[in-house]
Amino acid sequence: MFAVHLVAFYFTKLKEDQIKKVDRFLYHMRLSDETLVDIMARFQAEMEKGLGKDTNPTASVKMLPTFVRAIPDGSENGEFLSLDLGGSKFRVLKVQVSEEGKQNVQMESQFYPMPNEITRGNGTELFDYVADCLADFMKTKDLTHKKLPLGFTFSFPCRQNKLEEGFLLSWTKKFKARGVQDTDVVNRLATAMKKHKDLDVDILALVNDTVGTMMTCAYDDPNCEVGVIIGTGTNACYMEDMSNIDLVEGDEGRMCINTEWGAFGDDGTLEDIRTEFDRELDLGSLNPGKQLFEKMISGLYMGELVRLILLKMAKVGLLFGGAKSSALHTKGKIETQHVAAMEMSKEGLANTREILVDLGLDPSESDCIAVQHVCTIVSFRSANLCAAALAAILTRLRENKKLARLRTTVGMDGTLYKTHPQYPKRLHKVVRRLVPNCDVRFLLSESGSTKGAAMVTAVASRVQAQRKQIDKVLALFHLTREQLLGVRDKMRAELEYGLKKKTHALATVKMLPTYVYGMPDGTEKGKFLALDLGGTNFRVLLVKIRKRSVRMYNKIFAIPLEIMQGTGEELFDHIVQCIADFLDYMGLKGAQLPLGFTFSFPCRQTCIDKGTLVGWTKGFKATDCEGEDVVDMLREAIKRRNEFDLDIVAIVNDTVGTMMTCGYEDPRCEIGLIAGTGSNVCYMEEMRNIELVDGDEGRMCVNTEWGGFGDNGCIDDIRTQYDKEVDEGSLNAGKQRYEKMTSGMYLGEIVRRILIDLTRQGLLFRGQISERLRTRGIFETKFLSQIESDRLALLQVRRILQQLGLDSTCEDSIVVKEVCGAVSRRAAQMCGAGMAAIVEKRREDQGLQHFKVTVGVDGTLYKLHPHFSRILQETVKDLAPQCDVTFMLSEDGSGKGAALITAVAKRLQQLPKDN
Repeated sequence: MFAVHLVAFYFTKLKEDQIKKVDRFLYHMRLSDETLVDIMARFQAEMEKGLGKDTNPTASVKMLPTFVRAIPDGSENGEFLSLDLGGSKFRVLKVQVSEEGKQNVQMESQFYPMPNEITRGNGTELFDYVADCLADFMKTKDLTHKKLPLGFTFSFPCRQNKLEEGFLLSWTKKFKARGVQDTDVVNRLATAMKKHKDLDVDILALVNDTVGTMMTCAYDDPNCEVGVIIGTGTNACYMEDMSNIDLVEGDEGRMCINTEWGAFGDDGTLEDIRTEFDRELDLGSLNPGKQLFEKMISGLYMGELVRLILLKMAKVGLLFGGAKSSALHTKGKIETQHVAAMEMSKEGLANTREILVDLGLDPSESDCIAVQHVCTIVSFRSANLCAAALAAILTRLRENKKLARLRTTVGMDGTLYKTHPQYPKRLHKVVRRLVPNCDVRFLLSESGSTKGAAMVTAVASRVQAQRKQIDKVLALFHLTREQLLGVRDKMRAELEYGLKKKTHALATVKMLPTYVYGMPDGTEKGKFLALDLGGTNFRVLLVKIRKRSVRMYNKIFAIPLEIMQGTGEELFDHIVQCIADFLDYMGLKGAQLPLGFTFSFPCRQTCIDKGTLVGWTKGFKATDCEGEDVVDMLREAIKRRNEFDLDIVAIVNDTVGTMMTCGYEDPRCEIGLIAGTGSNVCYMEEMRNIELVDGDEGRMCVNTEWGGFGDNGCIDDIRTQYDKEVDEGSLNAGKQRYEKMTSGMYLGEIVRRILIDLTRQGLLFRGQISERLRTRGIFETKFLSQIESDRLALLQVRRILQQLGLDSTCEDSIVVKEVCGAVSRRAAQMCGAGMAAIVEKRREDQGLQHFKVTVGVDGTLYKLHPHFSRILQETVKDLAPQCDVTFMLSEDGSGKGAALITAVAKRLQQLPKDN
């Protein structure tokens, strides 16, 4: 028993001594966590360089865009071909992907040898050979009668400008075919395939093997957004935000980046951790000075690195008693499979002895222990370096997503990772230590990168088909210049109809006279009360005007839905209650004040202080009001209150109020535009053109009420099914059709209808319509402004959608953004076409070759939407080129305008008395 313990002690001591001896000799290969964190930082800096347009040419990590923009979502189906060129064998694969309620992939494949004379011969012969193998496979599998899409896994660094194109930057591994570098390998393959008359194949995608690995794993786990190969070579890819990729146009969505991390350190950044053995190995390689990171990690070089170390140790007498064999001197005699065998936990030492004997050596027990430990240090360093670079990628993903903690999956492949007994465990452990704030699942790619190429092709096919369907829907909202000119000309005709006695009754644009005859001239002064009713909020203002200076005090009151849709008496009693509260608040309870009433609904006026409501809009439905004089209704409510006496001088539309507010600042302002909850325009018209009012002298402001444009069907050719659905579901079906295509109250609802339709077609949200999406009005127009904001990343768009109960992918977010853009763009263009009709009319009425005018604008859509105002202005400029139109934002709203109209009316009333 004692003897057994003595032997065990001796063996343990021997092992410790040998391990210490090797550790001392290979001191520089042992990397501390501090060093690994430093390597992480260096790799992050190289990634940043590779992504930048100006810095990419000098970056060692090339960060190549792959034009793979989406991972599988499970809805892919069809038959696909896949080729895999990059190793010692060439593989052709047929992949059948079917959904059938659950994801299902069936594969048939064939391996073909890649002789040295092909891999290192002429480029044309290489691609002819690949095409011959494909033709043979299709004939064997009886596929020659089918037209099939193909994905090409090409495991060498390529610069891509699109998914189906790739220019070879340089060969790696053992490939050296002449005349291929800097040429499009897809084109080379397509040319070779044309020599086979019976081949009818579409190459849809060129894929790096790393991308193929990520896509294969992503089909099984949608959280997979990184792919890593640790085999003959090593590389990684991951999904990067488009906004960070300077090399590709566009900021929307994400794209897979092939890092080509094997070249990390080619610029000297890793010189401090490279050893004499790394340098010797590099000098003896096919590509000295290149792929230095790969040469410290991958299977092609690991065995050779071990051989060089053992040779040096033998030379200095640390191994084999200083004896060396011719095999130990021979390059390539130790392979990575030998390293893996020597590191096996139980039979490792026995394997080590056997391998060393095969090399013509006579190892002692201590030699075997030392050699095994050399293998451990070399493979452990490999895993450490991979872990540091992968940790840098994971950190970038987490920071891109602005997360405190990242959950993600890394797809893994490669012979070294798969066959080395200790490698995966070591890699996982170090990664988790370096990025404790990342929960990482490592998923082994069972079917390799060839299946991944088929998946990329399947996704490309799906995205292509979906894109066509989405574009078909969005095309309904893309108005041509001819269509916009049609809107302009029809609007112009309706303006004329509304002004004429004979046609006024049939006109959809009512052209209501406002009895506002003049603009402010700067002499107005006094205190005025103003009311502003036009939405869910009601505003009461005290406006003090003196020598072109205006001071305002206001209070906002809510109009509850039950009041908006109750009786007229309840509505006006509520208004008077708000006035009483305001006067109380301002200490003006007994004051006699002139009052201007901004009432933002279509009214027919016979004078400035009388307004008969034509019809409610914007969700108001108070009974017993339509056909009644709302000024009288307000006066009656004041009498019922019997607390104060107010002189109601003017009833004003909000559009008119906006024009007056801006006209006070700019005498050229003679048009008012509201682009908010509702949409409307007013302008100063020549009295001679207004047949509804007596008198031909001077001008009067006309409230167009253009929201009703199209109620006669004249713009039905550009109304979509979604516009019709929104109209049918509204409170005033068949009315205000132009407003329903252009105003804030309806744009969100149009978007919601489109999103439901796209989801039903399986083009969004994985075909799942959430209950919230079914709710009318849930998609508010403010969401359009937020989603279309240039400053808003897609991650924030996803958050907005999540608030609406929509679990969206990055691709969904892009489509939603496009839908919002198409709807808001059409609205702005239609508004612009209508405005072009008005400015052109004013120019012609005044007989001017060139007309200069200011438009006063108000409304949340115009003010808050990031692109609406610009598109509207561009459209006016295009459709009314002889008009120089300045758009002036009304800062103080239509309430101030009502006070100014009251002041102007008071001034004009005073004139006859003074005369």
